[in-house]
Amino acid sequence: MDSFKVGDKIIYPNQGLGIIEDIQMESYFGEKSRVYHLRIFSNNTLVMVPFTNTEEIGIRKPISTRTVKKIFDFMRNGDIEVTMNWKGRYKEHLNLLRSGTMLDMALVLKSLFYLNLIKPLSFREKKMMEKVKELMVSEISEVSALSIPKIEQRVMETLSLCFKDIDSRLDS
Repeated sequence: MDSFKVGDKIIYPNQGLGIIEDIQMESYFGEKSRVYHLRIFSNNTLVMVPFTNTEEIGIRKPISTRTVKKIFDFMRNGDIEVTMNWKGRYKEHLNLLRSGTMLDMALVLKSLFYLNLIKPLSFREKKMMEKVKELMVSEISEVSALSIPKIEQRVMETLSLCFKDIDSRLDS
């Protein structure tokens, strides 16, 4: 795992974009360890994370601009497998979101977008879809230097184009 330095922007799974504000040596139960002080932008929360836990939590650097293209290519591709059992699907989506990777978030968004086209989403799934869209859009906006509304519009247009022939798929 890469170590971070003060000023590095990071992605905290399920929380979004943040920045390393400070790194300190702190003592817990007689053990000294390096601790990152992270500021999460979405809610201005300060989170302290021991260096040894960053990989387990899934804290990572934001994606590259090359990865942005791959994410949009993935969302443009119409292939999707959706578990129709609500409980199993929800648990599967939660596990994907915990990983914190952009590809897993794109998979959850794409799956929920597709489901929303064929049937109404539950309240929890609607909230999950909004949250994952918000997390993806904020990260892509940060790395591509485009506004959040422009990225959100591009994400929704890409998904809409991906599933534009949804009726013909359901009839077959």
